[in-house]
Amino acid sequence: MMEKGHGCSFSGIVSTSTFSCTIVVVTLILVRILYVILWGPRPFSRRATKPLSTLIVLGSGGHTAEMLNLLVVLQKDRFTPRFYIAAATDNMSLQKAQLLENNLTAKNGTRVPNTAQFMQIYRSREVGQSYVTSIWTTLIAMIHALWLMIKIRPQVILCNGPGTCIPICAIAFLFKVLGIRWSSIFYVESIARVRRLSLSGLLLYKFRMADQLFVQWPQLQRKYPRATYVGRLM
Repeated sequence: MMEKGHGCSFSGIVSTSTFSCTIVVVTLILVRILYVILWGPRPFSRRATKPLSTLIVLGSGGHTAEMLNLLVVLQKDRFTPRFYIAAATDNMSLQKAQLLENNLTAKNGTRVPNTAQFMQIYRSREVGQSYVTSIWTTLIAMIHALWLMIKIRPQVILCNGPGTCIPICAIAFLFKVLGIRWSSIFYVESIARVRRLSLSGLLLYKFRMADQLFVQWPQLQRKYPRATYVGRLM
């Protein structure tokens, strides 16, 4: 009877210890997430002179056109090297980015491989694809995004709407929480979004993954008060 009582007592102690450890771990994770969310939107120091490796997510059609317009006024010497990423089925966007970098190279006399690299990522969901089959393709995209983030380890991520950015931003946020790498995420909502955010923008806003989310219409900022109104950039 005593051995049985001791066994029950030991099991109870183990269960209590396991429960306590679980509570501590969960608490630490929640504290870390709160730290990332509250401390994340800090601006870069203007005195900083070191270049920042920058990952730029391109999307088909108007997304790429808007992003390239933003890059024209980007401080190229500060945000370098630049890594351009587009969906595996989107070759046109990378060609336009290469043309932009080639024009910049012609002006400055630098080599493109030294300042810019061009990569592709699996798309989470193709247009018209069923939601059932998109579960598998989203998983593949997440794994590919993880590999790219480990390889690139960017300090800055720029995106403006394509769904391709969601796996990358999710991995970047996870890296922040785990203390692996701090990548500042800047999201610029498309000028076509006048009354509501796109799905990508809404996900980044609701889950607070973006350090700063910019909108181009004042009524959009009023609806999403944590966004920053910057006026029309096109």
